[in-house]
Amino acid sequence: MLYTIWCTVCFIVLYILLFPIQFVFLQRDSWKPIAHGINRIWGKLFFICAGMPVRIEHRFRPDPKGVYVFCANHFSYLDIAAMGVVVDNYYAFIGKSEVKRIPLLGYMFTKLHVQVDRNQSNSRAYSLAKSIRTLASGRSIMIFPEGGIQATNPPQMTPFKDGAFTMAIQQQVPIVPITLLDNYRILPDKSPVRFHWHSLRAVIHPPIETVGMTQANLDNLKQETYRVIDNELKGEKKITA
Repeated sequence: MLYTIWCTVCFIVLYILLFPIQFVFLQRDSWKPIAHGINRIWGKLFFICAGMPVRIEHRFRPDPKGVYVFCANHFSYLDIAAMGVVVDNYYAFIGKSEVKRIPLLGYMFTKLHVQVDRNQSNSRAYSLAKSIRTLASGRSIMIFPEGGIQATNPPQMTPFKDGAFTMAIQQQVPIVPITLLDNYRILPDKSPVRFHWHSLRAVIHPPIETVGMTQANLDNLKQETYRVIDNELKGEKKITA
């Protein structure tokens, strides 16, 4: 409980301190990469204050100027903050519109990222179209293809949705699978909310190219991405068993 309080205070206070600077850089599109960089600084400071080592295994190092669709497993709300320290690229998250209700964080989210409102029938189509435009502009996309925290028995994932793979094929950009190994241990998706000390570990896998693919290849691309992440999770499960 004490550790949870400490982590929560670090999380909130650090963001409050950085937000005035970020607010300035959110006002112009040309400045938004700097605002994104402030999120990365916030994440790094948080993990330092929380005493959590961050260990990233780079089986592939994304080109900082490259355009990718990053796909990761999603078992914990910590995943969102974690991606800022795992990936250096300038990217847009695809996330639930409910985030915009959070003070300060919600403002940043609406300015930098792509919202999906599950209560509106056309929201998914709108967010997909906006994501495709984002890729076309030269900015990467970060997505959790499970469609949120759906798994009830981590590290077993639920089936992936189509959106990430539709946009990657349409724009002919690579899919980069990312395995987040420990976040569900650090901050489980259950009540009461508790932080548990553990190092944060992530694996950035080699890209899956989409050049030459059509929408007829979507299922194979989706299954291959799932397989890469799932095999890493299963291998880790055997080691810790």
